[in-house]
Amino acid sequence: MPKSSSVRDYIRTIVDFPHEGILFRDVTTLFADPRGFRMAIDQLLHPYAGERIDKVVGLEARGFILGGAVAHQLSVGFVPIRKKGKLPGTTISQDYTLEYGEAIVEIHDDAISPGEKILVVDDLLATGGTCAAGIKLIERLGGEIVSCAFVIDLPDLGGRKVLENMGMDVHTLCEFEGL
Repeated sequence: MPKSSSVRDYIRTIVDFPHEGILFRDVTTLFADPRGFRMAIDQLLHPYAGERIDKVVGLEARGFILGGAVAHQLSVGFVPIRKKGKLPGTTISQDYTLEYGEAIVEIHDDAISPGEKILVVDDLLATGGTCAAGIKLIERLGGEIVSCAFVIDLPDLGGRKVLENMGMDVHTLCEFEGL
């Protein structure tokens, strides 16, 4: 891929995936390019340099890739929020609606201590359902969310408004119109 000055330029669009009429924003091309990946991680964590962050929470599955890298750069712990049945220990769960149906996410019940400052990271903000469910889990454990950071915002789907209505700060690197 040619050198680029924008994270957006590293993201490809796949038409009609996973369903007809969907324009899937594929971040694997961003992850595969060392310059693009580094740019994304640096831009995701930049607003939080110097802020107290105790842990980064990544939402399944691409949020693990981004969140792990951001946590490493911030020298803090990483916590995954996974689909139901994927975590081995004692968990708490939250159901939610996403753009293609319904799901349940879980977090270990001892992953976050009350009062810890949390940064939530994922690749894409669509309807906000997955992140909203993750926020509920974190808050049930007593975590205090500093912000929610995403590579991509799909503003037509309204996720930013959902999260902001929950009192969340939202940081995104780029936007794509449409579904």
